[in-house]
Amino acid sequence: MDILETNRLFLRQFKPDDWEDLYEYLSLEEVVKYEPYDIKGKEECREEAYKRSKNAAFWAVCLKNNKKLIGNVYFQQQEPVDFMTWELGYVFNPQYHGKGYATEASEKILEYGFKKLGAHRITAGCNPDNTSSWRLLERLMMRREGHFIKPIFFKRDANGQPIWRDAYKYAILKEEWFERNK
Repeated sequence: MDILETNRLFLRQFKPDDWEDLYEYLSLEEVVKYEPYDIKGKEECREEAYKRSKNAAFWAVCLKNNKKLIGNVYFQQQEPVDFMTWELGYVFNPQYHGKGYATEASEKILEYGFKKLGAHRITAGCNPDNTSSWRLLERLMMRREGHFIKPIFFKRDANGQPIWRDAYKYAILKEEWFERNK
């Protein structure tokens, strides 16, 4: 896995000993509210850091000045492979929100996808209630392609029934990204 650098960050493969920094944010309800998992305890974060260290789709986002892991980016090629489409996702420690780190890291992943991997299209999805997420996608100049009504659920109610959620779908094409970055 490559190491990607921006002005303030580097993005690298997870390491098993990243679990403490991962715990700092995956243990918070506000962070996992829109994610397909619940808050994680210390032992779960140990396991998660180990699993992510073996999964090239997860990138640890670290500050250059002190190597602190402040969030993660998910970047995975989608099936069918011939369509050259990748999906982008991100989760960041709220202590570092509002400083442009998620935008900086995501922009670097877009560049990596289009320039190095030869992506044709990069997509992302988010819950319409997650204003910070869709605003980030729009800062990245991704196009909102759809508002899907209750296509997914991540959690169930007390009776075991799915809690269906709406979803926005965003995308950007290689030629759009290059045109924007001339």
